[in-house]
Amino acid sequence: MSETKPEVWLRGPIDGVPALLQPVAHALLQAQEEIHVLLQDFPADKLWERPAGVASVGFHLQHLTGMLDRLFTYANGQTLSKQQLQYLIAEGAANENITAAHLLHAFDMQVTHVLTILKNTDEKTLTEARTVGRSQLPSTLLGLMFHAAEHTMRHTGQLLVTVRVILS
Repeated sequence: MSETKPEVWLRGPIDGVPALLQPVAHALLQAQEEIHVLLQDFPADKLWERPAGVASVGFHLQHLTGMLDRLFTYANGQTLSKQQLQYLIAEGAANENITAAHLLHAFDMQVTHVLTILKNTDEKTLTEARTVGRSQLPSTLLGLMFHAAEHTMRHTGQLLVTVRVILS
C-alpha cells in the first residue's frame, strides 16, 4: 500500500527558492508530479489523439516545456530566438517519432532549469518591468513567473481531462 503525500505546497519550502517565489516552485513541482502519475503506462498510439477536437496529450506536453522556456526568456529581459519561435510553431504537430517519455524528459529538464532561475532570483527585482512578445506588452518579473505557474497548472488540468477521455 502506497502512502499518499500532501500536495507539494503543504510539504514546506523548496530549498533555496526565495519566499515570494515559493508558490511558483510549488505549482511547477505539483504539476510535474501529477503529469508523471497521469502518464504512467499511457498508450503511445494515443499521444497525438484529439478527442472532440481538443488539444492532444503531445501538444500539452510540448506546450508546457515551450511556454516555460518562452516566459522565462521574457523574464530574463530577452526576446525569443529563432529556435524558440520554430518550437512554438511545431507545438502540437503530430510526430510519431516523438514519445511521451521524450516529452516528459524535456518538461522535467525545463522545470529543473526554472527552479535554478528561481533560486538565483533576488526578491528585490520582482517588480522590475519586463515586456512580452513582439508587441512588447508590459509585465513584471513576478508577473511572468506567476503566469508561468498559473499557465502550467491550467494545462495540467486540461491534460488530466484529455487523458481521462482518451482512456475511457
